[in-house]
This record gives sequence, structure tokens and C-alpha cells, in this order.
Amino acid sequence: MKKNFVSNSQESVRMFKSNFLESLSKVHYTVPLFIFIPVIAICVYKTIFVDSISITKFLTLFFAGLFCWTFVEYALHRFVFHLMPNKPWALRLHFIFHGVHHDYPSDAKRLVMPPSLSIPLATGFFFLFKALLPTGDIFAFFTGFILGYLFYDISHYAIHHFNFKGTFWKKIKQHHMLHHYQNPNKGYGVSSPLWDKLLGSDFPERK
Repeated sequence: MKKNFVSNSQESVRMFKSNFLESLSKVHYTVPLFIFIPVIAICVYKTIFVDSISITKFLTLFFAGLFCWTFVEYALHRFVFHLMPNKPWALRLHFIFHGVHHDYPSDAKRLVMPPSLSIPLATGFFFLFKALLPTGDIFAFFTGFILGYLFYDISHYAIHHFNFKGTFWKKIKQHHMLHHYQNPNKGYGVSSPLWDKLLGSDFPERK
């Protein structure tokens, strides 16, 4: 992803002339928690009290959903957010969805996905999984999937604004900072470098 510059301050940039559209493009990092924690609670309730599945099956489906999210996170970032179109209108759309984050990586209100995008995406994935999974499995699977998304969103904010002490978090932050400041064509995993390692888009280890 070619950039003209990268702002190292917490400044923002206006993307829309419309005040309403501009407000939709910015969101406090806690907003996904208020939206999706109730969704997770409903999914757990449906799994336990409606579908009555066993703990073993719940955990299996939960971790399958979580694992599925890690790939979706990677695939969206690599193949959708970093797709570089040629048409001016498509470049404009690309900037709105992801280019602005690379130009202004510390803009605190553009680090988590706005509800105007996250809710339609979550809804689309829910119905996709519902069509693919056996009846009764969807809510346990979706619990893991949405929790994975929530971890990604909040950790993305933390990576850009928190100073970590632990080795694990330092490595996660370094991985994402290399994506921003060294090579945007590598390091697509944000909450985990797993798929970068498996699919050859990881950064070479420093000796």
C-alpha cells in the first residue's frame, strides 16, 4: 500500500463533507463492547438453554468459531482492505475503508470498526454460518467468532495506544507496527501472526 505520508500524531482527517457521514466514520473504542457483548450473551443463552448442547460440543464449536475468525481477520485485511484498485472512485472507497488508517494510524476514533460496518458484516457472517452449519450449532460457533472479532477490535486499539510490558503483547505490537512502518504488504494478522506464518506473509526474523 503506497502512502504519501504517515502521521505520527493523534490528529485526524475529515473524510466526508456531510457531518452525519463523518460522525459514522468515527467511534470510541468501547462501542463494540456495548454492541457485541450482549450478542455473545444471547448466543450463550441460546446454546445452553435452547439448544441444550453439551459442554464438550460447546467448547468444540466455540474454538472452531474463534479459529475461523483468525482466518477471516487475516483474509479481510490482506485481500479486501489491501486491494489496490485503479478506478478513482474505488481508490476513494479504499481510502475510506482502510487507507485512512495507514495515513493516520494513531487516530483514536478510527481504530475500531464503526457499527455502520461491523453490524452488517456480523449479520452477513451469521447467516452464512447458519446456512453452512447443522441446526443447533450456529450460536456456539458464532460465540467464538464474535469474541474473536471483539478481541481483534479492542487489541487493535490497544496496540496503537498502550505501552505493553509482557513479552506476548510486545511481540503482537511489534508485528503490527512493522506492518505500518516497514512493509504494509506483510504482517496482515493483527491479533495473531498465525496466518502470516502459515501463508508466507510474515516478516523475516531478525538475527
